[in-house]
Amino acid sequence: MATYALWLLGTTLLTGLWLPLGIVATGIAIAQFSSLQHEALHGHPFRSERLNEALVFPALALTVPYRRFRDSHLQHHHDPLLTDPYDDPESNYFDPAVWARLSGPARTVLRLNNTLLGRIVIGPILGNILWLMGDLRLMRQGDAAVKQAWLLHLAGLIPVALWLSQAAMSWGGYLLAAWVGHGLLKIRTFLEHRAHEAARARTVVIEDRGPLALLFLNNNLHVVHHMHPKVPWYRLPSIYAANREHYLRRNAGYVYRSYAEIFGLHLLRAKDPVPHPLWPFGSGQTAEDRGIAGIVEERHAGLAGTVAQQG
Repeated sequence: MATYALWLLGTTLLTGLWLPLGIVATGIAIAQFSSLQHEALHGHPFRSERLNEALVFPALALTVPYRRFRDSHLQHHHDPLLTDPYDDPESNYFDPAVWARLSGPARTVLRLNNTLLGRIVIGPILGNILWLMGDLRLMRQGDAAVKQAWLLHLAGLIPVALWLSQAAMSWGGYLLAAWVGHGLLKIRTFLEHRAHEAARARTVVIEDRGPLALLFLNNNLHVVHHMHPKVPWYRLPSIYAANREHYLRRNAGYVYRSYAEIFGLHLLRAKDPVPHPLWPFGSGQTAEDRGIAGIVEERHAGLAGTVAQQG
């Protein structure tokens, strides 16, 4: 209720007071809404999947159908494949062989995207380009589930469009608000996972209890969430506090004290290389061998031209 209320205020009263204030408030609401979608797909707050989906039906984030988010995120939760450039839908790593074929400008953009500032500013654009390219390919191949997800998403856009048709915020302002919302979410996902030989050591803990932890619904305690994906967000801090040493042993000490520490370390300095540092170069596996690898191969191959078109 608070998230929807902030969204309504941001697009009306706050925009009327000062447009930048309205954009920022609406962007915060969109980011919080995405966190609530994450809770819904994991089975909260109701046992009924339909009720949970109904709670997050409006397409506030514009470009991410809920059911596509649900399906790809649940695939991401198969921990043995975390950071896999092909089979982890949320991986930011590239296959080194694909990386070697990219143009210089594309590599530059992707390296910038691996800094925290770059991830916040250009990450929403790049992420949406790759996401939409992948889904367009799946729909061209006749994937009925993807088509259905997008049809439902378009239905969820109707109340958003009707509201904006009479609200103080224009569509241009709302696009900026969506960019702010996606940029805020990139702070959370920036270093959630790292390349590591052991799957259990790939997931981070950020011991932050400030406003960003609330915005992300405690997903900063990410290893706890991955180990207990059905546990609701408000229980994660107490579970972590009661078993802190266990979780830090499990993830091999992949921990940060706060988001302030992460900003200090990585605002302008990349945490990781773009090509997966543990991926075997030239392994000989084809796109067909890797299942969904064809999607990644196509979207990576076309990235240079697309990035240039997007400026």
